[in-house]
Amino acid sequence: MSQNPITSSSSGRWWLGGMGVFLIVAGSFFAWRMWLSYEKAQITRGWTPVPCRIVSSRVVSERPTPNSEPAHRVELRYEYEINGEVHRSTRIRQVEAAPTQHLDNAREKQQNYPPGSAQTCFVNPRSPADAVLEHATRAALYSIWFPMLFIAGGLGMLRGALRR
Repeated sequence: MSQNPITSSSSGRWWLGGMGVFLIVAGSFFAWRMWLSYEKAQITRGWTPVPCRIVSSRVVSERPTPNSEPAHRVELRYEYEINGEVHRSTRIRQVEAAPTQHLDNAREKQQNYPPGSAQTCFVNPRSPADAVLEHATRAALYSIWFPMLFIAGGLGMLRGALRR
């Protein structure tokens, strides 16, 4: 039983074109998400650096479920003064990291902020009650090339499918 070469070629082009469009859409979505993550990380870099003092710092351990391993996170409070007004905050980063099951990692992070220590926090000039101690990572921008490869591959597939 032989196949009609026109039908076979046509369905192959449709398949190649469909896969190309899928890769373009998927790559574009992930590149867009990475760009949004990078932009969010950039926001606090424009905030005003202000001296602050760590009021309390501790590692809190919790069990998310009765049978799970304990999860550890750093809980701290700090104070800073801006425009003659004292403010308090608890945020290390704009988006807090998930609790870790590694107690050593949580303790190491907590040791960076001992109670009574002087630090620099970054305060939102539009909302002085909004402050963080650390900027988020800009790693998403350095990794955006990966979903771009899918876009390029999808464009190549689509180009191949549209060629006669």
